[in-house]
Amino acid sequence: MMTQRVKEILSYYDSENPGVRSNLARFLNHGRLAGTGKLVILPVDQGFEHGPARSFAVNPPAYNPLYHFQLALDAGCSGYAAPLGFLEAGAAEFAGELPLILKLNNHDLLLDEHDPISAVTGSVGDALRLGCAAVGYTIYPGSAMRREMYEELRAIAEEAKSVGLAVVVWSYPRGSGLSKEGETALDVVAYAAQIAAQLGANIIKVKLPSAHLEQAEAKKVYEAQKIPLEPLAERVRHVVQSCFDGRRIVIFSGGPREDDATLYEEVKAIKAGGGYGSIIGRNSFQRKKPDAIAMLHKIMDIYAG
Repeated sequence: MMTQRVKEILSYYDSENPGVRSNLARFLNHGRLAGTGKLVILPVDQGFEHGPARSFAVNPPAYNPLYHFQLALDAGCSGYAAPLGFLEAGAAEFAGELPLILKLNNHDLLLDEHDPISAVTGSVGDALRLGCAAVGYTIYPGSAMRREMYEELRAIAEEAKSVGLAVVVWSYPRGSGLSKEGETALDVVAYAAQIAAQLGANIIKVKLPSAHLEQAEAKKVYEAQKIPLEPLAERVRHVVQSCFDGRRIVIFSGGPREDDATLYEEVKAIKAGGGYGSIIGRNSFQRKKPDAIAMLHKIMDIYAG
């Protein structure tokens, strides 16, 4: 039965068709966090984005695409996201067992570039063929190529929604317009989240923001309006506020492998700040499966508590 919290979240998407809303409900009603309004999603696009050895050598079973389907199932994740090849390798065997997100664009590290843009590596038709509930797309606000990405996302989102697929946007500030520190600055992350929402994202993925402020004009407003920079929960709250005052689902990436205590403190801050959950890749599949499941269960328990 649909919980009141899930019904409330779906009401934020009244302009979407029944197909999109039903697919959003699939994520919100799946796994150990079903009905809570919180999500923990397993993303495994790192083989393409970072390279196979950097991604999987620390835990060799993770070279096998089927490993990740099973990990997401065994851990009770809300969904699983991956590029075309990984999903094609297991979608038939795991058909109907968990909501899938096909990552439609990907970026490799074989060319050092200051203004990244990802290549389109899948289609809405692929997502339908593989039984996905959503498509995923990355944008890089701050890149000189951002206009092309925004326009491409807008067209993909229109096509995906027309056939009932939800749209998940990875919004990662990066490019010659930003310093390295600025990629996770609070003002920049909040801006990137707003851009994704304005481009029609149903679910928005961003990195946890630091207390740094990158833009001089924005810094004046943050100081004048006394927008809090500490603690982390307040920064999360500001990012959620920037996603239409919490009326769009925003989840936060786990980032590089880190110690469990730090990871759990970050999850507590996401929950306290009103975030909708986590999307955790390397911190999950770069450890032995029993350890990964225990870690993911702990995170889910924090969100559910």
